[in-house]
Amino acid sequence: MRVLLDENMPHQLRALLPGHDVSTAVYAGFGGFRNGELLKAAEDAGYDVLLTGDLSLEYQQNLTGRKIAIVSLSANSWRIVQNYIPAIAGAIGSTQSGSFSRVDCGKYKPSRKPLDSAKY
Repeated sequence: MRVLLDENMPHQLRALLPGHDVSTAVYAGFGGFRNGELLKAAEDAGYDVLLTGDLSLEYQQNLTGRKIAIVSLSANSWRIVQNYIPAIAGAIGSTQSGSFSRVDCGKYKPSRKPLDSAKY
C-alpha cells in the first residue's frame, strides 16, 4: 500500500510501517499543498492512504468517490506517536477507498510549565 505522510507527521514513521511504500508530502513534491489540492495530487500519483494530524480534514473534505483513504492521528509529536505504531499500522491496513479513520494517540502535554514572565 502506498502511504503519504502529510507535512505535519513525523518523518520517522517512514521506516516503521513495514509492508508499505511510505513517502513524505515534501519528498513527493506536494510541499505546501492545501488539503483538497493535496488529496487530488496524492490520488493522481497513486497513493492509497494519507496519514495526517489534521483532525478537521474529515469535515473539510467530501470523501465520497475518493480513491484515497485518510488516517488521522490525534497527535503529531514523535514522542507520542512512536508508542502507537501498531495501532497506526492497523488503521492503515484496514482502510478502504474514500474512508476516514482516527487513531487516538493522546495529546501532547508539555513536560514543564512555561516560565511566568511576570516574575522576571
